[in-house]
Amino acid sequence: MSGNTIVSVKRVFCTIALVSVSAAGCSRSKTPPNPLIAASTTMVTAWQIPQDPLKEPIAGDEKLAEQIKLGYRIFVDTPREAARFTGGKVSCANCHLNAGQRERALPVVGVAGMFPEYNNRAARLISLADRVVDCFMRSENATGRGEADLPSPTSKEVLAVNAYLSWLARGHSVGTNPPWRGRNAIVADKLTPVGAIDLRAGQTIYEERCVSCHGADGQGVQIGDKKAGPLWGPDSWNDGAGAARVYTLAGIIRYSMPYLNPGSLTDEEAQQVSAFINSRPRPVYPYKSRDYSGSKIPADAVYYNRTAGVTDTH
Repeated sequence: MSGNTIVSVKRVFCTIALVSVSAAGCSRSKTPPNPLIAASTTMVTAWQIPQDPLKEPIAGDEKLAEQIKLGYRIFVDTPREAARFTGGKVSCANCHLNAGQRERALPVVGVAGMFPEYNNRAARLISLADRVVDCFMRSENATGRGEADLPSPTSKEVLAVNAYLSWLARGHSVGTNPPWRGRNAIVADKLTPVGAIDLRAGQTIYEERCVSCHGADGQGVQIGDKKAGPLWGPDSWNDGAGAARVYTLAGIIRYSMPYLNPGSLTDEEAQQVSAFINSRPRPVYPYKSRDYSGSKIPADAVYYNRTAGVTDTH
């Protein structure tokens, strides 16, 4: 590890430590106000970024400020800013809307203080850096570029995303989930057994409600300077990603889609669309046999073979 890398690692962890210190004072007084864009958005708020490090001053170390800015740029335009770890055309902000700052759209504000935390898929405690690496490996399909240069916790791009996430956590409590985390899940009694979900109904809903942004081919439609991320095919997330689970993707769809009318699909409809999307071809994650070593494979992890470790549902 180079001296510069060690310094970078220390800066990121020092940032998290500063979050801890400031949070201690906040937790004794009051919780910071909700900083997120509302889930029910408008054409105006749909593109707003409440905390944009490119537009507001960042106090402290200048090099850390540059890391935070790079992390933000990676987050909103991953294929361009982190090309060596992106095997497709998906950006972090395609799922974490408004640069990770919209309610019910997988917001990442205030989550850095929750790490390390236990991860069921990995069957161990993982750090924030581990989580970012996992996102690159799965959602960004870094494995599609081969094994010569895979992301690690000390990769420049990983450190930068860590810095951005830590910057978004300043002033928030450490060890306590912010109230907006974990709200992209359909309640258990509304879940349909995966084998009973109507794929044809999901395709019909997709064609009626999703094509205008994502296209009939699922690759995304260019609308001005915006383009939705690809939902399947070689440029999409791979089959080891969280979104490759039917119920996980259904929760995202249920509360954050359609983009300008989120919440308009029912629990059943969201599951139908999710199952249809996850019936389409996508890149293969080559390390699925390592997942869920400490627990039963979830029923909605449709790309996993329950006995051998992997399968191909295409």
